[in-house]
Formats: sequence, C-alpha cells, structure tokens
Amino acid sequence: MQKSLLGKRPIHQTKLNNELTNSRPLFMFNKLKQLKPSTLAVLVQSVAFLTVLIIFKFSYLIVNVGVSSFSIIDFVIMQSLLAAAFSYCLNMAVWWRWIHLCFPLAMLAMTHWQLPNEFYLAGFIISLSLFWTTFRSQVPFYPSRPIVWKQVAKIMPKDRHLKLIDIGSGLGDMSMYIAKVRPDSQIEGIEIAPLPWLVSRLRVKINRSKAIFKLGDYHALNFADYDIIFAYLSPAAMLALWQKSSREMKTGSLLISLEFEIPGVNPTMRIAGNDHSPAIYVWQI
Repeated sequence: MQKSLLGKRPIHQTKLNNELTNSRPLFMFNKLKQLKPSTLAVLVQSVAFLTVLIIFKFSYLIVNVGVSSFSIIDFVIMQSLLAAAFSYCLNMAVWWRWIHLCFPLAMLAMTHWQLPNEFYLAGFIISLSLFWTTFRSQVPFYPSRPIVWKQVAKIMPKDRHLKLIDIGSGLGDMSMYIAKVRPDSQIEGIEIAPLPWLVSRLRVKINRSKAIFKLGDYHALNFADYDIIFAYLSPAAMLALWQKSSREMKTGSLLISLEFEIPGVNPTMRIAGNDHSPAIYVWQI
C-alpha cells in the first residue's frame, strides 16, 4: 500500500480569519474580495475616478473652489493615491497596489510623450507572451510569495525522495526555492506562457538551480509520475484539475492548491492565510 505523505501527523483546520458576520457592510466587503483580480481592478479605478469627481464637486460647494482651479495632474495624482488606498483596504496583492498607483500616472505621461508606435507594439507583444492563453485556460498570471514556498516545503515529508511539479510555474521562484531546500528531491515546473518559461530557464542557468522547467500545458502531463502537485490557478480551473488528479495520481500523493478550493471536495488539510498570503489547501489522494 502506498504510504501516506502526510504520515500520522494530526491535521489541524484553522478557521477563516475573516468569517462573514451578519454585518451587511462586512458581507459586501467580502463579496468584493471574491471578485477576479482583473474585475476588481477595473472597479477600484472606476470608484477612485468617481470619488475624485465628488471631492472636486464638494470643494466648489464648500470653499467655492471651482474644478478649473485644479490641473489634470492634480486629478490624476489624487486618483492614483485613492486607487492604491482602495486596493490596500481590499487586501489586494502588493503588485496590484503598485499597478493602481502607477497606472493613471503612466496614462497621463503617455498622452504627453510622443512615443513611437514600436513602443506600443513591444508592450502588446510582452502582454501577449504573458497572458496569451488566459482566455482559453482561464488561468491568469498569479505569482506566489516566499511565505507560500516555505509552507509547501514544510508539508513535504523529509524522509524520502519526492517528485513535485508546480503547474503554472511562472517565473520559477517557488520551484527554485524548493529545489534549493530539498536537493534530495526532483522539482519541476510547467508553464504554458512562453515569456515566464523563458525567464525561468534563464534563471536556472544563472543560479545553477536543479529545478527543471517545461513549456506546455499541464493537461498533457501524467500526474501518476509525481508525488506532489502544486497549483496556483483560478476558480474556473479547479474542478478539471481535481478530475485529472483523482483519476491519475497515486494513492497517498498530495494535491496542493494556493487560494482556490475544489468545489464540493473537502481538503485533508487547510493552512489559514493572512493579509500577506492566501490559504493553502491540501488533498491527499
């Protein structure tokens, strides 16, 4: 019989830190946080824009300062600060806060600078190489954080050689970290977007990492070849991931998901998240 990777350790399932209460404002706040990051980003910028308009309107009514007294730079700076503040209040990832802060300022700068058409073409190509499969796979580019890598390393048993693969490995940070702290195991990553995959391959050579990175779709993999599958995908991909995992993975192997649960399937272990990182879910096959 395949030995359980979790062994006989007791399983602790901690409660969510932000349980929904009967408070309607808190309920709405949690509903907003459940939106997809791209949808929430558009909403944040829209609300920031409307808030600036309201502030300027009230400034005229209260202190008799007209909108014409403000420059477009004043307007854009205020929107940038408000959007960054809103994203912070919604516990969006740190990179989203910087995006909200810089996006209005970048748009203003681009309208004033006479940038060549090649600049926009380069931006399009870079974006395409990052997100070109998002509409088909419904999995956007989601980098994980060091606190997650350390938690995954703790979950891995230390008494045997393991094969772990990170599906949607992005720039390769987690795979290279695990390969460093677990040199006794084989650590792989697979990425469907070409630019992150290329960056991860270059970083492996520069850092002389033992991690292995593949370009392709994880659906083409045989999950039976691995002891641990790590995924940071999206809610839309979780049911198909579970169907493939339950069909192919060996008894006792582990499926680990960052942030996203499998609908209708209770995890074997749950590691609670916080303001700096989402929860981690573990299913033992």
